[in-house]
Formats: sequence, C-alpha cells, structure tokens
Amino acid sequence: MVASSQPLATLAGLDALREGGSAVDAAICAAAVLCVTEPHATGIGGDLFAIVRDALGAVHGIDAAGPAPRLAPAEPPDDSGPSSVDVPGAVAGWDELSRRFGRLGLERCLAPAIELARDGAPAGWGCAQVWRTSPRAPVSFGPAPGFGDIYRLPELAETLFGIATYGPEFLYTGPPADAIADATWLTREDLASFSPRWVEPLVGTFRGVEVHELPPPTQGVAALEALAILGDNASEFPEVIRAVGLALEDALATVRDGAGVARLLSPEHVALRRAAVAGPVAEPPGGTVCVVAVDRDRMAVSLLQSLYEAFGSGVVAGSSGIVLNNRAAGFAVQGTVVGGTRPYHTLIPGMLTRGGELVGPFGLMGGFIQAQSHVQFLTALLPDGDPQVAIDRGRFRIDGTTLSIEQPLWDRADEFARLGFDVRKEADRSAFGGGQAIIVRDGTLFGGSDARKDGCALGI
Repeated sequence: MVASSQPLATLAGLDALREGGSAVDAAICAAAVLCVTEPHATGIGGDLFAIVRDALGAVHGIDAAGPAPRLAPAEPPDDSGPSSVDVPGAVAGWDELSRRFGRLGLERCLAPAIELARDGAPAGWGCAQVWRTSPRAPVSFGPAPGFGDIYRLPELAETLFGIATYGPEFLYTGPPADAIADATWLTREDLASFSPRWVEPLVGTFRGVEVHELPPPTQGVAALEALAILGDNASEFPEVIRAVGLALEDALATVRDGAGVARLLSPEHVALRRAAVAGPVAEPPGGTVCVVAVDRDRMAVSLLQSLYEAFGSGVVAGSSGIVLNNRAAGFAVQGTVVGGTRPYHTLIPGMLTRGGELVGPFGLMGGFIQAQSHVQFLTALLPDGDPQVAIDRGRFRIDGTTLSIEQPLWDRADEFARLGFDVRKEADRSAFGGGQAIIVRDGTLFGGSDARKDGCALGI
C-alpha cells in the first residue's frame, strides 16, 4: 500500500511495488513524482527525513536536511531569497535510502517523475490554488495552471535525468551545483561536502503502542512529550490542547541541531510539566509532502520532504529547474543563523509498532503544525481507530495566544476560550496541514489520506 498527497504519486509508488520493489523504492518513486506534481511544496532543492521499519523489525531514521553555509554570518535569518537557502538534502537522502533498502535502483525510481516533468502533469486543486496565490512562484515556470491544466517542467526533467544517470554527485558537484552556488550564498564546498546521516529514532509509548519520532533538529520530541503528559487515559480536547502547548514550549526552547532532548521525556520532567501552565507558543508556517508505504515483507516507510514555505526561497538555480528551499528561515526560532548547522525543523515522520510488530507508518504535514497534528491524530487513532477517520477529524492549531479551530470544532469555541485562548474559527482548512497513514490490523492494511489534500491511499 502507498499513500501520498497526489494520486499520480501514489500510483507511481504502487507500480514500483508491482515490479518487486521495496516500500523504500515505492516511497522514493512517489516522492520524486511529488516534486513535479506539487512543485510549490517539495523538490530536489529541499530536504528529507524518513523513518524505515525494515522487514526484520528494526527501526531506522535518516536525516537528509542540509545546513546553512559554513561561513554564514550570525545574523537574523532572511525568510526568502538567496540567503534563506540551506544545502538541499533530499537527493542525497533518496540515494542513501535506495542503497540500503531499495531493490530497483535510483534510475528506475526517478523514471515516472522525469516522464511527467517532460511530457506534462495535470495541476491538482491544491497545487493550482497555491501556485496562483504564491508571490514566490517562479516566473520561469510559466503562468500558474488552473485546476486540471497540464503544465511541463522540462528543465527539471533534465536535472532529474542527470541525477538518475550519474547519481547524486550530478547535483552536488556537477552543473546544478554551480547553478546553486551562483544563485545563493551556498558555496560549492558546502554542496560537495554534504552527506545525510542515519540517526536513532526517539521512542515513547502511548496506549500500548511504541511511537517512533526523529531527534533534533526535528521537533519530534514535542509530539512524544505531549503524549507522555497526556498519559494513557481518555484525552479530551482541552487536555490535548494543554499538553501540546506545554510540549511546544519546551521544544522551542530546547530543540537545536545536535542537542540532547532525553530530559524532556523523563518521568520527572513530565510530572513537573503536568502541573504547569502553558505560555503562548508561536510557530511560523510552512508546507510539506508526506509518503507512507508498506510492502509485502512488511517493510514500512514514512518519508517527508519539503521546500519549507510555498516555492521555498523563490530562487530557481539557473536553468536547472530547481526551486531552492528557504529552510534557513527556521533559524528565527533561535534568533540568528548558526553557520554549518540546521535550524529547528518542521519535518517529523512517524512510525508505530507494538512489541516490535508493525502497526504502521504515518505523517502529518503542514509546517510547524506537525507535532500538534501528530498528537491529535494519535489520540484519535489509538488503540483501534480508523486511520482515515483519525486524519479527517477536526483539528486545532496553537499560534501564540490564538487557537485556530476547524469547523467540526466550532461548537466548542466557548469551552476552548476558557483555556485562555483567543479562539478563531477558520473556514479555510489549508492552514491545518494534511496527512497520510497506513495501519496494519490482523494482517490487513488500512490506509488513510487527508481530505485537506489532493491525494489517496491505494493498495494491491
């Protein structure tokens, strides 16, 4: 089974599984297609995080987010433009995942994306809406397509073909690297020296299920701390809101590249936080794509990719078709850019196991709402919920002293206001992200794909 935010990406991943590919092959295939079908949200100029549960039951994390330039000045970050770009890590992440867990090879996995970029892809409803309204949409991509209109990205097709033919070195040391260095504050050395890293996921237990999240620079610890504060009792929305607020407060103060965060999950700290009152927490916006896949051997993957905000920095690297991220804008959380490091990060893939057995991969996108969404999804899902119902349930979003709520929660506005928030009823669901999940139950795969996005979950 594969689930993603675009049907063409889901179908491309299923084709990889039909050919005998692994869940990782399917995820890479779908993720590459998303670079074409959701060019505002993801691309080879962005970053990647993933969690893989292998066929033997071990859980692995990969961190393929690049740093700011090594010599970047210690100044407040730009939110767009050439000085908002971190080293793009997604392509190196694809290669690392393919080498370790793939069966088909990177050339095969990128073929559908190359074909769509060259021959044309229809604009999904969400893609068309963001493209039309984003001030950073590249002029070189042509006019914004309407819903269902066919658009082509021939320069991106050529770059993807170069990566498929020559490997990731084509991006990091070849002509695209020159174009990136000429267009941004990154140097050729910054690009050539990048390599992804395998990391040990953080693990917490909630309602009898092990929840696996990634360590800093991601905010995965915020989801685990909030779940620990809640405990295993039935969780009503006021308790969930309070737990999320407390955990985000800790994460924003603590999560930094390379920082240790085990203290936040200790029983002593959790007990102290249960007795505390959350202050206002303000997180910047962002956009992401998620792919989840499970193969016949029960290898599972949750893979997230992003340019950060819509069309990232707004910078295209020469004639490469590469839209570059604005991930360095995330340094706003700590005040200034720290050269050679990564900022507080939005992307947090998730994996669920029970006693080592697979429960399923999941991911909730939407920039910094992700930790908030993880907690809301898991409190709705576990122990025996339907992933589609859990994903589609009405969401809240904490932003400073404001609590934004979707329409299914509007009748609880007065109750939430008593928590001390300025409650805002939002009719636009786009601010609440999206999500995908696959859950294994009694040998059957149940998929969910967020109605807030254009995608679907399909199995074979």
